Amino acid sequence: MKFIQEGRMAARVLGQRMVERGVFPEINSFAMLRFSEQHAAIDNPEGWREKIEERQATFDLAAARQEPFVIVGDAEPLSSWPERDAVVVEQVQAGDSIQGLPGCPGVSEGRARVILDSHDPTALEPGDVLVAPLTDPSWTPLFVPAAGVVVDVGAALSHAIIVSRELGIPCVVSATDATKRIPDGAMVRVDGDTGTVTILDT
Repeated sequence: MKFIQEGRMAARVLGQRMVERGVFPEINSFAMLRFSEQHAAIDNPEGWREKIEERQATFDLAAARQEPFVIVGDAEPLSSWPERDAVVVEQVQAGDSIQGLPGCPGVSEGRARVILDSHDPTALEPGDVLVAPLTDPSWTPLFVPAAGVVVDVGAALSHAIIVSRELGIPCVVSATDATKRIPDGAMVRVDGDTGTVTILDT
C-alpha cells in the first residue's frame, strides 16, 4: 500500500509539472499513457498532449456508458451500450436492504460514502462505510479508515475481499448498483456474514 501511495504521489508531482509546462491537460493525464510510454514522455514531454486528449475522450465516452453486467464472448459495440445517466435506479429507503455476497465476516455500522474513483484518499473519514463500484490496489488506502466495504461487483478472490479480510473489515461484494441505490451519507449496516446491506437512516 505504501508503494502504491508513493508511486501515486510521484506521478501527481510529475503531472503537475507537465500541466505547468502546458504538456498535459490535467494532473492525472499520466493515466492515459501506457507504461512503455511513460519514460519517453518524461524524457521528451513535447508532442504527447494530442494523444493524451484523444485517449481521454475515448475513456470519457466509455465511462458514460453502462457496461453489461456479464459479457459472454465478444462484447457488443460500445455504441450499443445505454448511457449511464439513462439507466434509472431507485434509491433505497430506511429499512430497505440490498443483497450481495458475503466478502469478509462481521457486522459494522457507519455512514455510507459513495466514492466512484480512488484519486482522493482523504474522501473517507474513520468509521465511514466505503461504497464503491469496484476496487483495485489503488483503492487500498481507502480501506484503512473504513468500518465496512460494499462494492457493486466482486467475487471470491476479488481485491475488495482480499484486503477486507487482511484488515478484518466486514465486506459485501456483488451488491448490484449499490453505488446508485445507497444515498451518500446514509447510515447503513454491513453484514459480511450474510452479504446484506441494510439502510438504517437516510
